[in-house]
Amino acid sequence: MYLPMVVGVDGSESSLGAVDWAADEADLHEVPLRIVHAYRWDRYEGASLARELGKPSGHVTTDDILAVATRRARRHHPDLAVTTEATAEEPEYVLLREARNASAVILGTRGRGELAGLLLGSVSLTVATMADCPVVVTRGDHDDRAAGGGRRGRIVVGVADAPTAAVRFACEEARRRGAALDAVRAWRCPTHDTVDHPLLAGTPERLHEERAAKELEAALADAPADVRLRRRTAEGPASRVLSAASHEADLLVVGRRRPGQFGHRLGRVAHTLLHHSACPVAVVPDTT
Repeated sequence: MYLPMVVGVDGSESSLGAVDWAADEADLHEVPLRIVHAYRWDRYEGASLARELGKPSGHVTTDDILAVATRRARRHHPDLAVTTEATAEEPEYVLLREARNASAVILGTRGRGELAGLLLGSVSLTVATMADCPVVVTRGDHDDRAAGGGRRGRIVVGVADAPTAAVRFACEEARRRGAALDAVRAWRCPTHDTVDHPLLAGTPERLHEERAAKELEAALADAPADVRLRRRTAEGPASRVLSAASHEADLLVVGRRRPGQFGHRLGRVAHTLLHHSACPVAVVPDTT
């Protein structure tokens, strides 16, 4: 059984860009696409959908939103299997329910006006924090389509200190796109480390970098041999390192730890990247 890609739409330009990405992803993975619209989502932002329909914005209906989204999905993939769903429920609830039986959920940022590329809506943030499957938030230039390896032909994954679902996801995405994969491990040298520390036998920065390199190798132990993989360690906060790397990537992949005693938590790095990445961000829940 092939689980569908799910994309949430509200008629906004951001959500229609997410449809483009989701259609590419569904075609790449050879799975159906499911387009979901919740009635209680705010009225769409922007005039593109009304302009495409040739009617005043106040006359746009739920059926119109789904019809336009379906046309967008099939614009580059005419044979793609597409289903739609409209429901009078809160969008977060609907999308989290859909995520239980999806291969991934694709969402836009839902920013407004000139800030559309900067702001992240509460729906996207909530779903990325709690969904049972990977969630892709289509930040950046929506002309960066998933198909054909994207414009840059590169995927970046932030690597933890052990093999994770995020690394496996990134490897599979790189393989399907024929893209290169940059596996990045950030490291920092604590300010209290000095050359006089009794446990340090060399330059502190070098020792921290060497440890990061070893952790990177361990995390990539199961990476497929046919993926064009570049290993990279970089000094600095992970959010800053990965944000800089996102400018040269078609997709940035980060992990999300399993719920702990305090419930679902996204993590500071993923939270920052969802707001500031220059390319789409995939948040992948850990399954181990």
